[in-house]
Amino acid sequence: MAAIGDVARLAGVSKATASRALSGRGHVAVDTRRRVEAAAAEIGYIASPDAASLVTGRTKNVGVVIPFVNRWFFGEVLEGIERALLAAGYDLTLYNVGDTGPVRDRVFEFFLARKRVDAVIAVGVDLTSREAEGLEQRGKPLVRLGGGEPGGARLSIDDRAVGALATEHLLHLGHTRVAHLAGAGAAAAPWSVHGQRRLGYLDAIAAAGLGDAVAGSAAAGAASGAAATLLEGEMTMPGGYTAALQLLGRPGPRATAVFAASDEMAFGVIRAAERLGLSVPRDLSVIGVDGHEYGEMFGLTTISQSPGDQGRLAVDVVLRLLGEGEHADPLPDSGAPLPTRLVVRASTTAPER
Repeated sequence: MAAIGDVARLAGVSKATASRALSGRGHVAVDTRRRVEAAAAEIGYIASPDAASLVTGRTKNVGVVIPFVNRWFFGEVLEGIERALLAAGYDLTLYNVGDTGPVRDRVFEFFLARKRVDAVIAVGVDLTSREAEGLEQRGKPLVRLGGGEPGGARLSIDDRAVGALATEHLLHLGHTRVAHLAGAGAAAAPWSVHGQRRLGYLDAIAAAGLGDAVAGSAAAGAASGAAATLLEGEMTMPGGYTAALQLLGRPGPRATAVFAASDEMAFGVIRAAERLGLSVPRDLSVIGVDGHEYGEMFGLTTISQSPGDQGRLAVDVVLRLLGEGEHADPLPDSGAPLPTRLVVRASTTAPER
């Protein structure tokens, strides 16, 4: 079996230089690094990650905590993270956690707390103070992509501004009966992504002088005797479909425009409108958030973000916090939101007079 000494002799360098070249830690001239890598490839030498971990104290592994693996946004973020980590020579361990429960407790108190990962990226997960402090006490850098509450460097779009912009787009087209389909639990968790988008909607409605929205739930129904303009549901296509059927099927003045908290939810709204014989956008304008890859096919107006780029940026911050990369300085939350843009398509237009 080939050893590091064999690689060093073939490349004409010391064992220490060969080790630095293959581990990526420490300065090695570019030509020397290439010569060492070529020598290792020639004799089939593969560096032992366990041995490297004993020397450096690093596992070259990053834990990623995510609430869903079967939704487009999270899948795109995860792909961006994986590609960036692999390019940097790191592995990834994925933990799919819910809001609460013993599985989540075990992930944070056992798996992430031990030496299995060098750092943690939390995607759309609202961490508790205990979870964030536990990682900090064990020297595990934390980067949060979206999500609210404490701890770590945070990267996020301005979800409140996004909610306001989506609503303002509909208002500027001339709609005065604008409904919002918010994510489940948005009112109870105002710091969350869907909670912030809900607040942005309310900001725009209030600024337009249209009064307070009446809150309701797609599961429990709206307040008795009121025309609901705000419902909550799952941020999925079925969730949007179910909530929209309730919203659009109620007697009384019907909303002429809907701001859905996600593109997948908006797709459900479009299908529900078709089910009820309504034409989009003639009878109902619809806008979502995300920039889903199917948005063009549905003709959906949306506030687009770039989840894959966000995943790559999260890895860049992790590497800085670990002291790697060209910029090896910590990068705390600067407060600057990640970019978004309004993409206008065929699902929104002025209401019929």
